[in-house]
Amino acid sequence: MNVLIVYAHPEPTSFNAALVARAKAVLRAAGHMVTVSDLYADGFDPEAGRHDFSTIADADRFHYQSEQALAAREEAFVAEIAREQARVAAADLLVLQFPLWWGGPPAILKGWFERVLAYGFAYVDGRRFDTGVFKGRRALLSVTTGGTTARFGPHGVYGEIEKVLWQTQRLTLQYMGYSVEEPFVAYGAPRVGDEGRAAYLDEFARRVVEAAAKPVERRTDEALLESVPADAWARTC
Repeated sequence: MNVLIVYAHPEPTSFNAALVARAKAVLRAAGHMVTVSDLYADGFDPEAGRHDFSTIADADRFHYQSEQALAAREEAFVAEIAREQARVAAADLLVLQFPLWWGGPPAILKGWFERVLAYGFAYVDGRRFDTGVFKGRRALLSVTTGGTTARFGPHGVYGEIEKVLWQTQRLTLQYMGYSVEEPFVAYGAPRVGDEGRAAYLDEFARRVVEAAAKPVERRTDEALLESVPADAWARTC
């Protein structure tokens, strides 16, 4: 199995880093191939713009999906986007590793979604959810929180974790067709002490190896954009 871990934390000694290191070790020991996109270490640029492309669909008006569609047709994404897209395309299992900041992923990961999971690469009209481009593959969120389990419970002040993570799970991963595993959440990671964090590491190791062992169906779609008109995203205002 090919596993891609997209890791979004700026501190190499963080607990998020420890989770990534454990996942790499156990997955490779189980015979899987593992690639890590370390967004902060790589200096990934989260800001979308014309700098994403070496082509121009419309010089007078910047419409992101139109530019993405042309770049997908002409293989004209800049190098860091093309690199990440190649990693996504090769992955049977996609793992997103991040701390929960202000109720969502860090901005650098949100920017990765917007720039890498482009129109023409990760989705097109008529290819979403049950017909998504990555249908048959799997994805797993691994999240750390500062808040305790109680704060994310049915009566917790932050709301149930399923609702907090819904946007990423449903409107990003499932939108592209992934079968999404139950998220792994290390609640109150700064508060649980060494013993608690060790238990989290062991549980995550079990979860990620279990996810990687599940069957996937790899599909190739070299004609993804053939049914999409070149002006599919044209606007008059």
